[in-house]
Amino acid sequence: MSVLDNWQQWKDFLGDRLDQGQQQGMNKETVNNLAYQIGDYLAKQVEPKNEQERILSDLWSVASKDEQQAIANMMVKLVEDNGTH
Repeated sequence: MSVLDNWQQWKDFLGDRLDQGQQQGMNKETVNNLAYQIGDYLAKQVEPKNEQERILSDLWSVASKDEQQAIANMMVKLVEDNGTH
């Protein structure tokens, strides 16, 4: 089963990666830029696996670049301290 198949697993996965990045010294701007790049890749290359991902994909597809950055930043906030550690 892919982490993309289940919304909670996806949030846990992102939270874990965020924790790892922060422990390795990544600053907030770098984290947010990386989140934007991942969101852009997922929107273009990966079919949503659940309702939550479909909503994010639909929002991403109609958003301006600034709005997409805001979506990515909100995803970072959503998963902060939400990892499985």
